[in-house]
Amino acid sequence: MEVSIACITRSILDFDFEKLCSITLSNNNVYACLVCAKYFQGRGQKSYAFTHSVKTDHHVFINLHTLQFYCLPDNYEIIDSSLDDIKYVLDPTYTKEHIQQLDKNAKLVRAYDGTLYLPGIVSLNNIKANDYCNVILQALINVSPLRNFFLEEENYANIRVAPGDIMVNLVKRFGELVRKLWNPKNFKAHVLPHEMLQAVVKCKKSNIPRQFTKDKCVIVDDDIKTLLG
Repeated sequence: MEVSIACITRSILDFDFEKLCSITLSNNNVYACLVCAKYFQGRGQKSYAFTHSVKTDHHVFINLHTLQFYCLPDNYEIIDSSLDDIKYVLDPTYTKEHIQQLDKNAKLVRAYDGTLYLPGIVSLNNIKANDYCNVILQALINVSPLRNFFLEEENYANIRVAPGDIMVNLVKRFGELVRKLWNPKNFKAHVLPHEMLQAVVKCKKSNIPRQFTKDKCVIVDDDIKTLLG
């Protein structure tokens, strides 16, 4: 079956929520339907993504981990450079040259929805009285040394941690949020800090040490202090 990628609805795509299957709530092997933006697990014949494609006639999916596109139910990979903008929204990347120019650039960019915005000065949605947290996150994200550190994912992608230590998720989710807020190619001019807040909640409920240190960045789960030497 030949499928048209014109069926993709970029205007409703939202990758800010936790990457969980909408049915099983599992985070394992999750795909996003690029027609209705719902998350489903797997792509085999008995998977929820497969069933969704048959029932709704939605055929284009992206693996939220590998960023590969697939056509279901035929289950073949779609390779098309016109889909690169979706990959970039999911996983923005920055070169050292780009990072060095951020503080010198005051040019507004236009999101896919037509909204003009300045990268780094992007609204954080208020989920449930979390505006106090949004203020802290916005302040931290605009501290240049801290921002530059987290814009380069390789700085923290392979941190060594003790078995069962989930504090590293807080660091990675913060890094993802920084990269989303500074993304000049967003589909919309606001970001939902859902995954970041989920990481904070999970860390507070655990019995792991309250402080995580990486180089000169120190993140404390109760008030998120940053020390820059």
